[in-house]
Amino acid sequence: MKAIKIISLLIIISACGNTDKEIDDLQPYEGPINMAEDMVLYRSESATMRVKLITPKFLEFASGDREFPEGIYMEFFDETGKMTTTLKADEAKYFKEEDHWRGRGNVVIKNIENQQELDTEELFWKPSEERMFTEKFVTIRLPDQVLYGKGLEAKQDFSEYTIKQPEGEFYIDE
Repeated sequence: MKAIKIISLLIIISACGNTDKEIDDLQPYEGPINMAEDMVLYRSESATMRVKLITPKFLEFASGDREFPEGIYMEFFDETGKMTTTLKADEAKYFKEEDHWRGRGNVVIKNIENQQELDTEELFWKPSEERMFTEKFVTIRLPDQVLYGKGLEAKQDFSEYTIKQPEGEFYIDE
């Protein structure tokens, strides 16, 4: 009878406990800590709207990174509140540690005042440096011409830009 109790106790103990291997296999949660749907976010400075962000889905992670897996649309405003630029992308991500954004898939930036439009498949934006860049193919539409090339460096408001490997026909002022 005593042997049966000892065997039963050993079976119960071995069935209830986690092995060290099972504990080691547990991974820390890396998914989003915040999530929002159909989000509209406004950022203002001195009571003047500077940025309007619209997205169907927003994810925020413990690292501070933010993802917009279903697309993003942004409007940028000058110090008087006038809309100057828009940005659209099929998906976007903000990398907190590096303080930069990445837009992917049908990235379109429009400078309203200069009537310029930039189209590319991937674009990076560093707000702290006030610049955008890509190594992908770009198309820039101006009121009187269309420019093509691979790679781009630009001011964040798209007022100045350089195409690294331009292609096509160009107009030159003499």
